[in-house]
Amino acid sequence: MKFSALKNITLLLIGILLLQTYAEAQRTLEIDRQAGGRRGTGYDSQGRPAPNRKSSGDSLQKRDKYADSITIFYKYYDSSAIRTLDSSINDFAKKFAQPYYYQNNGNYGTAARSLLFNPLMKAGWDAGFHQFDIYDYTIENTKFFQTTRPYTELAYILGSKAEQTINVLHTQNKKSNFNFALAYRFINSPGSYKTQNNNHNNIRFNAAYHTNNRKYAAMLIWVSNKHVSSENGGLRDASFLDSLSFNNPFQLETRLGASGAFSQNPFNTNISTGNMYKNSTILFRHYFDIGKKDSVFNQQDSVYNKIFYARFRLQHIFKLRNYHYTFIDKNVVDSNYQKYLGLSLPNNDNISLKNKWNIVENELSIITFPDKNNQAQFLKAGTVIQNIKETSSDTITHNNYNLSLTAEYRNRTKNNVWDIEANSHLYLAGLNSGDYAIMATLKRTLSKKFGYLALGFQNVNRTPSAIFELGNFMVKPNNISNKENTIRLFAGYENPIKNFSLSAEYFLVNNYTYFDSMFSAKQESTLFNVIHIAATKKIALAKHINWYAELHVQQATANAPINLPLILTRNRFAFEGNFFTNLFLSTGLELRYYTNYKPSGYSPLTGQFFYQNSYSVANRPEINLFLNFRIKSFKAYMRLENLNTLIPGKGKYNFVSQNYAANGLWFRTGIWWNFVN
Repeated sequence: MKFSALKNITLLLIGILLLQTYAEAQRTLEIDRQAGGRRGTGYDSQGRPAPNRKSSGDSLQKRDKYADSITIFYKYYDSSAIRTLDSSINDFAKKFAQPYYYQNNGNYGTAARSLLFNPLMKAGWDAGFHQFDIYDYTIENTKFFQTTRPYTELAYILGSKAEQTINVLHTQNKKSNFNFALAYRFINSPGSYKTQNNNHNNIRFNAAYHTNNRKYAAMLIWVSNKHVSSENGGLRDASFLDSLSFNNPFQLETRLGASGAFSQNPFNTNISTGNMYKNSTILFRHYFDIGKKDSVFNQQDSVYNKIFYARFRLQHIFKLRNYHYTFIDKNVVDSNYQKYLGLSLPNNDNISLKNKWNIVENELSIITFPDKNNQAQFLKAGTVIQNIKETSSDTITHNNYNLSLTAEYRNRTKNNVWDIEANSHLYLAGLNSGDYAIMATLKRTLSKKFGYLALGFQNVNRTPSAIFELGNFMVKPNNISNKENTIRLFAGYENPIKNFSLSAEYFLVNNYTYFDSMFSAKQESTLFNVIHIAATKKIALAKHINWYAELHVQQATANAPINLPLILTRNRFAFEGNFFTNLFLSTGLELRYYTNYKPSGYSPLTGQFFYQNSYSVANRPEINLFLNFRIKSFKAYMRLENLNTLIPGKGKYNFVSQNYAANGLWFRTGIWWNFVN
C-alpha cells in the first residue's frame, strides 16, 4: 500500500499556505512603503503610478470597505477574451471532470467515450489513446489570471465506495506584470465492481510576464497527467445483477483480473491488471513587439499612464511533450484471455505492452496588427519544426520529423459586433506530409435583445493515429493506407436574455479509421455523413422554479461504422433563488436519457472503443436528486444519483456496453471554498 498520493497532496497544501503567507507579508511591506512618506510617486495594487499622500495620523479614520476586495479575471491560452470566475451553483456538471454527454465504463475515472459524434479534428501526429482525455489538464484549457490579491480555491468531493476528488487552485500576482498559477487534481475511485479501481493525478503550473514597456512578454506552462486504471474486461455473467446478495455487485466475477487480487481500498493506488498512461507538456511562448509609444493623462491621479501599441511581433514557441502508454496484467489467466479476448497466451504469467513518444517542437511566427487601436485584430504566419522519437517495448526506437506552415487571421471589432477567425496548418514534409487543417468562423452580434449568430467551416486531412498500426499492442491493421478527411459545417444561435441556444453540425467523413473488434483496425472507404442538432432552454415554470432543458438529435448515414443514440436529453427541474442575504440555493431533480442504440464495445488491452452491430442497450432514464447552495465564498453540492435502480424488476441496472454495467444508487457530496488573502 502506498501513500504517495496523500503525501503529494499534503506537501502541495503546505506549499500553497507558505505562498499565501509570503504574499501577505509582501503586500504589507508594499503598503508600508507607500504610506511611509517617501517623496515622488508610488504604485497602487495594480502597479499603476499613484501620487504620494501623507497619512492623516488619525487612528480612528473610517475603514476602507474595499481594502479586502479582489479584482480577478483570466484568459485562456491563445485567447484574448477576458473572463470572470463562475459563481453559479445550478449545474454540478461544471464542477465535474466528466461531461454529462460522456459515458464511462461503469465507474467514474474509467475509460469514457462521448455519446455525441466527435471525430478527431486535428492534423499531424496523434498516438490514438483517448479514453482518458476528459480527465486531462491541457494546454488549451490553461487559465492565465490577473488578480489584485492572492486567490486560492479548495474543493473536495466524496462519493459512494470511498470515491474522492480533490481540487486545488492558487494564483497571485507578484507584481502587476507577473502572475503565476498552480492547479492540482486527484481522482480516486475503487468502484462497485472488481478490478475497476482507478486514480488520476493532474498538475499544472503556468506563469505570465511582460516588461513594463510591454515590448516583451513570455508565458510558461507545465502540465503533467497520470492515469492509472484497472481493467476487468466486463462481467462474466451480467444476468446475476438481478439476483445480488445484499445488493452488492462486488461479488460478481469479471473477465480479467485474478479473483481475490483486488480490494476496495481507497488508499490503494496500485493496479495489477490495467492501463497506466502518463503525458506531460512544457510550453514556453515569448515574443518581442515593435510599435508606437503613447501616454494618456489620468486626471484622477494627475499622472500620465504609458501606453504601447504593437504593430509588428516576432514570436517563438517551444514545446516539449512526452507520452507513455502501458498495459500490464500480473495475474494472467490463460483461459480467460482465450475465451473472452480470443488471445492464446501459453505459459505467460504476466503481460506488459508499452509504447512511448518524445516530441520536440519549435514554432517561429511573425504577427502584424493592422489597426493599432485594436490588438484583437492580427495576421499571423509561421513555420513549425517537429522532431518525433518513438520507443517500443523499451528497446526499439524510430525517429521522424514534420515540417509545417501555419497562418491565422483574427478580428474582433472594437464595437464587439463582429468576431472573425480563420486559421490553417499545412504539413509540407515528414511523417505526416500532406496533412492539413483549415477552419474559419464568423460571429455576428445582432443586438443585446436578439443575441448573436455564428457560422463556421472546418476541413481536416490527417494521417490515421499511430495506434492503428501498433503491432506491440497486438493491433491487426487491414488496408489502412489513406488519409482521413473530415468536413464540418456548423452554425449556432444564442440569446442570453432569453436563455436559449440552437446549434447544428454537419459532418462529411471519408476514409474513416476505426476498430471493428478487440484488435482489428479497418478503414471505411465509403463516404458517410452525420448531422447533429442541439438546443438548450431555461424555462421559468413558476417563481423560483426553473426547467433547464438540453436536447441533442443526431443521425448518421445508414451502415456507417459508428455507434450513436438518436436522441440524448438532460432536464433539470430546480427550485432556486437568493433566499437570504448570503444564501443562494438550487435544489431539484435531474433526468438524463438516451434512446436505445448499439453502443461501442471496449478493448482493455488497446484502450480502444470498437464498432459492433450485435448488442443493443435499452436503458431506463437516469434519475438524480440534487441540493446545491452557496454562502459567500463557500459552495456545497449534494447528489443522490441513479434513483432509477430502486425500481424493482429485471434490468434495473443500466448498461453502458455489453457486459459493462453502470453504477447503482450513488451518493456524492462536495464543497468548494474560495480564499482571498
